[in-house]
Amino acid sequence: MRAGAVAFLAALSVVSPACATEGDRVASQLVVPRGFAVNLYAENLPGVRFMAVGPGGEILATLTRQGRVVALPDANHDGRADRVVSVADGLDLPHGIEFHAGSLWVAETGRVIQFPSYRGGKAGAYRKIADLPSGGGHFTRTLTFGPKDGLLYVSVGSSCNLCEEEDRRRAAVLRFRRDGSHGEVFAKGLRNAVGLAWNPVNGELWATSNERDLLGDDVPPEEIVDVLRLGGDYGWPYCYGNRIANPEFHNTERCAGTIPPALTDTAHSAPLGCTFYSGNAFPQEYRGDYFVCYHGSWNRTIPTGYRVVRVRVREGKPVTPIEHFVDGFRPGPGSPIGRPVDVLTAPDGSLLVSDDYGGRIFRVRWVGSGAR
Repeated sequence: MRAGAVAFLAALSVVSPACATEGDRVASQLVVPRGFAVNLYAENLPGVRFMAVGPGGEILATLTRQGRVVALPDANHDGRADRVVSVADGLDLPHGIEFHAGSLWVAETGRVIQFPSYRGGKAGAYRKIADLPSGGGHFTRTLTFGPKDGLLYVSVGSSCNLCEEEDRRRAAVLRFRRDGSHGEVFAKGLRNAVGLAWNPVNGELWATSNERDLLGDDVPPEEIVDVLRLGGDYGWPYCYGNRIANPEFHNTERCAGTIPPALTDTAHSAPLGCTFYSGNAFPQEYRGDYFVCYHGSWNRTIPTGYRVVRVRVREGKPVTPIEHFVDGFRPGPGSPIGRPVDVLTAPDGSLLVSDDYGGRIFRVRWVGSGAR
């Protein structure tokens, strides 16, 4: 794209001070690498969580606590949603969302539902696909479809901080056929695998997982990349990190056969949504890299997280060090101004970041290496 066109598109997202909202002011405080810029994509979205792209290129999002799914069309392509369209109401803690095989799919806390006739912000009737363990402790459910096998994968968090679950479907990623049949535990020992993303290089399913509490500020590390495989045991509740036994169990023999995370980061960062960048608008060096939202700590002496990070991916493998990509959600020692939840590649190649604390979605775009 020519420099003049880049400058023109960047100008589309500039908001005059007189028209700026609180969301615009928050966007102006966020920090991104040189050559990138941030603008507000949508606001007035209380508790917004996960996002997906609809069949018309519209952004869909779950407002979990409100029991709603909304569509956020940008008809004039100015990088800002024109309006908030209510797609579905009265749902039970909807969280994971995806448009797949001509249908809209939503993971509620106790089931997966399908809207076969969704088009243009109108959902129509839904049908139940699969039952899930409901509520209790970690109540959010995330879903994704295998790009090769077309199967439905659903993460179900634990019911507690540390316990031996009675229901083997908890602290696990489940797998179903698209009609909800033949349900099975695909991977277990994942305390709360909120983020799921498919590695485009080798077809692996990567997950983020929130580790346990009550071992202090710096233990255990958060699991930023768990590479999932059928029948894999990832350790919880018996172990954490690189097969380290939890003190409540002292079962080193049990831990020896578990799969450690491929990449970890600071304890209590709360990694949630993740994605592999699939657009063409960012420079070549960013394409295919893995982005993760850190929701931020609630129980650490010195808070950590509250940012989006970039993990470089080379030949399908994560490369350290982990880089800050969007920062500034907690600019000082006081309350944060945002808490990132999910990250999504938009149809125009920008990266969208949802913030359930402020009820907003931000848009990160490339404006050119000369931009400050």
